[in-house]
Amino acid sequence: MSTATPVVRARWCDIGRIADLVADALSPTALAAWLVPDTQRRTAVLAAVARIWTEHAMLFGDAFLLHDGTAATVWFHRYRPIPSPSRYADRLAAAAGPDEERFLRLDEALAARRPAEAHNHLALLAAPGPAAARRAAAVLAGAQRWMDTLSLPTYAEAFTETDRDLFRRHGYADREAFTGPGDTTTHPMWRLSPLWAGRSGGNGRWPVRRIGSPTSNGRATGWALR
Repeated sequence: MSTATPVVRARWCDIGRIADLVADALSPTALAAWLVPDTQRRTAVLAAVARIWTEHAMLFGDAFLLHDGTAATVWFHRYRPIPSPSRYADRLAAAAGPDEERFLRLDEALAARRPAEAHNHLALLAAPGPAAARRAAAVLAGAQRWMDTLSLPTYAEAFTETDRDLFRRHGYADREAFTGPGDTTTHPMWRLSPLWAGRSGGNGRWPVRRIGSPTSNGRATGWALR
């Protein structure tokens, strides 16, 4: 990988920083208002839940930061089944409190539409504050270069028109949008790696994984933005 890349791979010590970036970026959105209606609790809850999934990505994916630490992406390598985070039910309950069920409901809706074929999943993209658009583009471009070397398609869910436009500019194609819990609209997006040698051509429709049964603890496995 060229040293000119604007990103660095995150380390375990960066998890807290990434969780805070995610919370700051997500807090003003309609999705966040539905997930955590209490504005006084919202940012703290989002950061706590983002921390769970960023930690998990360090084991089953990758995370990247801009060199100056002002933007981040979190990815999961979905070429094999990924288990739930350790003690997920307990940790989510502690992090989200009375809003726990909202995170579970949205996650179940997203998991039902996620591609079944092997891919890398852009689970979180965060670039809060001034010059957000520029920093979001930089961190996505840098991280995408790393992901493309793995020769798999990449998948993302856009929850705002800003993110949707960003993904389009980086080669993602729109798929059929759907309405989730709380009247939230999700725009699934798909991008082929230039190095990918898979059997599907173009950005054609992918198989969709459907949820068949609950997990051993009876809960959906994952957070909305996973």
